[in-house]
Amino acid sequence: MENSNNEKKYIRAKERVTAIKGFYNGLISYVIFISFLAALNYWMDEWRYPWFLWAALGWGIGLCFQAAKAFRLNPFFGSNWEERKIKEFMQEDEKQKQWK
Repeated sequence: MENSNNEKKYIRAKERVTAIKGFYNGLISYVIFISFLAALNYWMDEWRYPWFLWAALGWGIGLCFQAAKAFRLNPFFGSNWEERKIKEFMQEDEKQKQWK
């Protein structure tokens, strides 16, 4: 039983590390690609219309969501919300079984 719990913890930790690594890879790609677009924008029209900001904004929003998922930043549900709800539902099921 204890070995099973350790294995589950290891798998969850590995998934979290993979998510954080994915975020940092996305951040590096963002910085490189948006810098390229900014340079291209400057070369084409010397900032008369900074169109690269539209790409930066769209990609940046996606990157914020990826960061929230990777670092478990959820202002709506708080920390460990999912685990608390699972425990609550399990306790409710146990109470219902006792009444039957």
